[in-house]
Amino acid sequence: MSIWVTLIAVASLTAVTLVIVLALRLEHPWLQPWAVLRAALQLGVLTVILHGVITSTLWVAVFLLVMVVAATWVVFRRLRLPRRYLPVLAATVVIAAAVPTSLVFVTGAVEFSPRYVLAVGGIIVGNTMTVSTLMGRSLGGLILAQREEIEAWLSVGATSRRAALRAVRAAASTALIPSTDQTRTTGIVTLPGAFVGAVFAGASPLEAAEFQLIVLAAILAAGAITVALFTLVFGAPEVLPLEESPLGGRSLLGPAITAPSRSDLARSDAAH
Repeated sequence: MSIWVTLIAVASLTAVTLVIVLALRLEHPWLQPWAVLRAALQLGVLTVILHGVITSTLWVAVFLLVMVVAATWVVFRRLRLPRRYLPVLAATVVIAAAVPTSLVFVTGAVEFSPRYVLAVGGIIVGNTMTVSTLMGRSLGGLILAQREEIEAWLSVGATSRRAALRAVRAAASTALIPSTDQTRTTGIVTLPGAFVGAVFAGASPLEAAEFQLIVLAAILAAGAITVALFTLVFGAPEVLPLEESPLGGRSLLGPAITAPSRSDLARSDAAH
């Protein structure tokens, strides 16, 4: 395929997107064209880098580390968390991606080689980022929507974890919907990227299907680990959010009202 044909096709599709967004007067109309431009630049850099990376285990590890750092930073900015939570987010992304990726290769389901580690690891890191963002944004919004219920639980002496339990469970379920739907509709509604890529690379349809099934199962496992870790870390919120963020979601930890502690409740009871 000619590079000029590719550029014309991409420009045409981007123009369609931009015209519709401008016609509907949506917010940030240049966000999608900028995303396409960034993707082109990043894929260009990736193409150059992979020539030297794909055969080296060390460079694959470095490249995956860069992916983890980038994913962590995206989640951090989306959720508008205090900086002290940055290491926690990084650990969440690392653990959620490392466990299923390791299982894929330890079981022997996929050959352990630099290119497969990069392919599987990269896919899982990307999906971990998506689930983390969905979990955090949903949790902030649900805690805000259920603030009166949470305050009622706190007023009778419940822990903040118990008070926010319904919101946390709903947020976790919401965060897992995209990957679950992707798995359920694979082969019927969509032809997933790993399957198509494997076929284009010369694998038989059966081998491609096996690889895709492994990837989908790993994505679901990574998502489950992500929501479990988010539940552990953010399932007992210290504050209740009041304001929406500029991105349309809610800031999970502020500006906010601090949830009353047990000592505060005890002093309040004594005063009455």
